[in-house]
Amino acid sequence: MLATVQDAGRPGLAEMGVGSSGAADRPALALANRLVGNLDSHAGIEVTFGGLAVRAGTALLVAVTGAPCPITVHGRPEPTNTLLRLAEGEELRLGTPARGLRSYLAVRGGIAVAPVLGARATDTLAGTGPPVLRAGDVLPVGPSVGTLPGIDFAPVAPPPSGDLRLRVLLGPRDDWFTAAAVKRLLTEPYEVTAEIDRVGMRLAGPPLERARTGELPSEGMVRGALQVPPSGQPTLFLADHPLTGGYPVIAVLADRDIDRAAQARPGQRLRFTL
Repeated sequence: MLATVQDAGRPGLAEMGVGSSGAADRPALALANRLVGNLDSHAGIEVTFGGLAVRAGTALLVAVTGAPCPITVHGRPEPTNTLLRLAEGEELRLGTPARGLRSYLAVRGGIAVAPVLGARATDTLAGTGPPVLRAGDVLPVGPSVGTLPGIDFAPVAPPPSGDLRLRVLLGPRDDWFTAAAVKRLLTEPYEVTAEIDRVGMRLAGPPLERARTGELPSEGMVRGALQVPPSGQPTLFLADHPLTGGYPVIAVLADRDIDRAAQARPGQRLRFTL
C-alpha cells in the first residue's frame, strides 16, 4: 500500500515550517538498525501493511521489525526481528502482517538516498524528502560504520491485536470541552477508521461535545495530538502531522505511546487513560 524511506526525522525545524516526520514507529526502526549494526540515525524502509518486494544488487545484511509479517528470501521463509543475509540477486518479500500496521526494513549501511534538510525521511504531507517508493526504484546502500551486535535475534513482543490502552495528558484545550466529554474520552473506546495514513488517523466513538463555541485561532500542532473538529470525532496526529491547526486539542498522547498507536490498524479500538 505504501513504502517510504524513513529515518529519525528532522526535529527542531518547526519554526521554519518544516515538520519532523521520520519513522511512525521509532523504536521499531531503531531496533532494525541495531540488528544490522547501523546507527539509530540510519535510514530504512517503512512498509505499510506489507507487500514490499526488493532485490539485492549485492550481498546484504538486513532485518525486518515492527508489525510481524511473512518474510521470504529467495522463496525460503525467514523470521522477523532477526539478522538476515541476502546474496546478490536474491529477492526479499514481505507479506501482510497478522497484527500491527507498519514493518521496517533496515539494511547494513543504511538507505543512502540524498538527505533533504539534514534527513532522509519522506514527509508525505509536505512532500519533503525522497519520493514515495515505486516499482522499479533503485536505492543506494551506504558503507558499514558500526559493529554487528553480539546477537542476531531480538525477542520482541508483537503489537497488541485487541484494545490498545494509551496514556494521554489533557490539554492544551480541554477547557473547550464539557466535563462529560473529557470523562467520555477517558472511559469510552474509540475505533480506528479506514481513514488512516502517516499524517494521522480519524477515530469513531461517542462525540466529544464542546463547552465553548466560536473559532480558535490556528496554533501549533504536535505529534500525538488529539484534535477534535466540529463533528466531535477526534483525529490522532502521527509522524507527518500538520504544524498548525484551528480545531481544539483535547489531549496529547504520552510520547512513548505515540509509536504504539502508529501500529493500530482499522477496526482496532483505542482506550485513553491518564
